[in-house]
Formats: sequence, C-alpha cells, structure tokens
Amino acid sequence: MSGYVNMVYKSFFLCLWIWFSYGVFGDTDVMQSLSVMEGDSVTLNTDVNLQKDDQILWMFKVNNSFTRIADRQKIYIGNRTVTFRNRLQMDSQTGSMTIRNIRTEHSGLYKLQIIQDDVTYKSFIVAVYAPLPIPIITRDASNSSSSSSSSERSSVPRCSLVCSAVNVGHVTLSWYKGNSLLSSISVSDLSISLSLHLEVEYQDKNSYSCVLNNPISNQTQHLDITQLCPTSTGPFQQSQTMVLLISFAVVLVLAVVGAIYFNCRRRKPAGSEETR
Repeated sequence: MSGYVNMVYKSFFLCLWIWFSYGVFGDTDVMQSLSVMEGDSVTLNTDVNLQKDDQILWMFKVNNSFTRIADRQKIYIGNRTVTFRNRLQMDSQTGSMTIRNIRTEHSGLYKLQIIQDDVTYKSFIVAVYAPLPIPIITRDASNSSSSSSSSERSSVPRCSLVCSAVNVGHVTLSWYKGNSLLSSISVSDLSISLSLHLEVEYQDKNSYSCVLNNPISNQTQHLDITQLCPTSTGPFQQSQTMVLLISFAVVLVLAVVGAIYFNCRRRKPAGSEETR
C-alpha cells in the first residue's frame, strides 16, 4: 500500500511539473551552460542515481513554450521535436540525457525534473556551434593607394587587404600583428558574411594573421605579403617604372632624330658637287 501511495505522490508532482512547464508556476532551479561543436555528442547529467519508484521528466523549449522529450518510460518525438529523432539516449540508472550528432537547431533551454523523496529541478542552456571555415585574405585593389587620410603617411605606399568569412554566426573576425590585436568585428546572427579591412606597407616585414573564432574553436589564416602585395606592383614602383620607360622612349626618339639629321648633313655636300 505504501508503494502505491508513493507512486501516486510522485505522479502528482509529475503533473505539477507539466503544469509549471507551461508557465503556471515559477521555479528556483540549478542552471548549467554547455557549449558543443555541431556533429558531436553532449550529455546532460542529472548527478543522481534513480531508485525504482523515482520519476524524471526532460523538456525542451520550442517557440517560447516547453515540450516533453523524455521521461523514465520513453522518449517522445513529435512534430515539435522531430529533429531529435534517433539522437536521444537516456541512461536508465541516472536519467542523464545524451544528444548524439547534435545540430545547431538543438541549441536552447532544456529543463529536468527529478521526483524522489523531494523534487529537484535543473536547467541546461546548450549552445551548438557550426564548424568554422578558414578565413580568406584577398587584396582589395579598389582601395590600394600610395596615400592615406593622414598627411604624415601620404607619401608611404600602402597595400589594402580584406579578410572575409561567409555563412558564419556567433563569431568574431580579427586582424593580428604578431600577437597584438589590430581590429575585430563580432556578429551574433546566423549565416552572415563578415569582412575586415587592413592596410600594410608594401615592404612591411611584420607578421599578420586573420583569425575567425567562436567560444570553442578558431581558424587562422596567415598573410603572405610578398604574394598579395608584391613590391613590383606597388604604386611607387609603378611610377618609377613609368618614368624609366618614358625616359628611355625620349632618349630613343632623340637618338633616331639625331641619326637622321646627321645622315642628311653628310649626304648634302655630295649632292651639291654632282650638280656642279
């Protein structure tokens, strides 16, 4: 009889939990944050050992309301939680929930109720991050110039570069000079394109790198100045080459004109003697 009463007691609290989950009651539960890479597995630990008559309930927040995903008897996959199909596994001894091959759509708030001699609540905020691409560094020819807004640097030829990453979210894109941060830009949206500009001198010997990172991983692309900003194509070198070519052309024209002139002067006396 006592076992039956105990079961009724726990079932009553389970109903109260479902009622609470839809906003009727508030709670003071333990909150835990977890970050995981997309495609990995993550386990939400209950930190308890379940006895025969103990009950648990797992819920996931979907569209501002909680929906049941598992209890001790079964795992529920409905229209609102179809993305969990074949991904959930619950430990029969502890009630801990493992989400396998987790996707970004599984990010969010998970709530757990454990009904033993008393009722315990736990919450988990799970953040799932997509794998990061390697940022791409290219030359921004439209902004390359031998001058800048600063009068002190106006005579220094500079090469304009841009580092970019596409289809990223919840990331920071940064330029580094050695280990020193030069500039950065962050975004919290999903599937957005980021770009960050940098200007360097053509013969700069420092080490530069572009880093894309989120809270759990990063990707780095190192700048090869000699490849993207060769000195032979710098504005100053281009002007020097142009001056040399023009000078050579002028000298060549003067040489040709001089040769023709002197050749005509040499032939003119000979023609005058024949007419006599």
